[in-house]
Amino acid sequence: MSPLGTHLLLDVAGAPFATLDDPAVVRAALVDTVAAMGAQVLGVHLHRLTPQGISGVVVISESHLTIHTWPERGEAAVDLFTCGDAARARGAVAALVERLGATVSTLREIRRGAAG
Repeated sequence: MSPLGTHLLLDVAGAPFATLDDPAVVRAALVDTVAAMGAQVLGVHLHRLTPQGISGVVVISESHLTIHTWPERGEAAVDLFTCGDAARARGAVAALVERLGATVSTLREIRRGAAG
């Protein structure tokens, strides 16, 4: 049996405050990531936190992409779960690191499902 999908856990650091605190920039980065995977956006919800930061989710045809930012630390946590092409997802996430302007990143990959 093949796994249900791949869950990518991305931690980034060294990103500019202005990037991680701008809902329009974060939204565009997430939507572009989904497009780079070849997936379809089904819905986007971002919430601007106080005094800074963004939490958001993009529901995609192949599952979801989420982000939580800490602009004051230059950090963000990103989760991408996909039942689609894992190699394309890894490439899209690598581009997201650059788009966010992060200087440090850590990517962990988990195969999901009972057969994972």
